[in-house]
This record gives sequence, structure tokens and C-alpha cells, in this order.
Amino acid sequence: MTAIEQEKKTDIVEKLSSELDASVVLKTDRRLWVTIDSSKVVDTCLKAQQMGFEHLSTISAVDWLEEGRFELVYHLWSYKYNSLLSIKTKIDRNKPSISSINSIWDTYAETCERECHELFGIDFKGNSNLTPLFLEDWKGPPPFLKDFNWREYTLKELYDEENPREKAYFEVKK
Repeated sequence: MTAIEQEKKTDIVEKLSSELDASVVLKTDRRLWVTIDSSKVVDTCLKAQQMGFEHLSTISAVDWLEEGRFELVYHLWSYKYNSLLSIKTKIDRNKPSISSINSIWDTYAETCERECHELFGIDFKGNSNLTPLFLEDWKGPPPFLKDFNWREYTLKELYDEENPREKAYFEVKK
């Protein structure tokens, strides 16, 4: 990266830090990270969009079981700056709820939030369509939780110990 490009990145970091009222970290030439309180997610995403981070790439979730929290990461791309801004926030795992950003990115944000809701059980306040995307007939807990034992669930829900062809699956468990 040239000195001019580095100076531009420094300007972007300073401008974002000031506008978002948060500390922005330049992780690589084209990756910026900001960590915020969950109550600021809608305002922060809206400001970032207005500053040129107009493309919501995805929303990812991480289950920090030991902390009792979920981390949500909103990945925003800027064609103007040719950079990715990752907005990070944490919420309580026992009562996982956060405001929806579908008022900013409409149906794509709705889809990303539906996926996080289905796989992690996170409630997005303001999103009226948290219907399943993949697991239409799923009756178990959110399957991406770190404390979800999918092997045990599969044995219980999909196999019959009395069936001679399936008995071997239960013998491995013992």
C-alpha cells in the first residue's frame, strides 16, 4: 500500500471513529472492525451505510458458550472505499434479542436475520418474518448452539433401537 493509500485508510478510520462514536481498528488494508454496544446496532449500521458502506454482505453469529453470550457481526462492504467494515456486538445468550436492521437493508437483512434466528435462536425485534429458511419441520433446539448434542438428538428422533438395521448406531453410544 502506498503512503497516499495508507493516509486515506487512516482518514477513513478517523472519520468512522468520529461518526460512529466508537473505536475503529484497521485490521488489514481492506478490513475495518468496530465493536459497539448492542443498543447502538441500528444507528451504527445506518451511519455506516450513509458513509458509504452500502452493501450488507451478511450477518454472522458466534456462540460464546463460556461467556453466556452471542457475538453478532454485521459485515458491510463499501465500493467507495473498497473495504469491509465488520460491526461487532454481543448479546445475552439466555435471552438473545437485538433490534432488526431490516429497515435499512430490507429483504436481505430480513433473510440474514431469519438464518441467525433459525440456527441460534436469536430474536430480531422489528423483523416480522422470522420463519424457517432451511429447517421447516425442525422440532429441536437451535442446531448451531455449542451445547446442542446433535448425535444424541439424531439417535432419539431419527433411529429406532428395536430396528435390527439401526441397532448398531445405539451400540456405538454405549
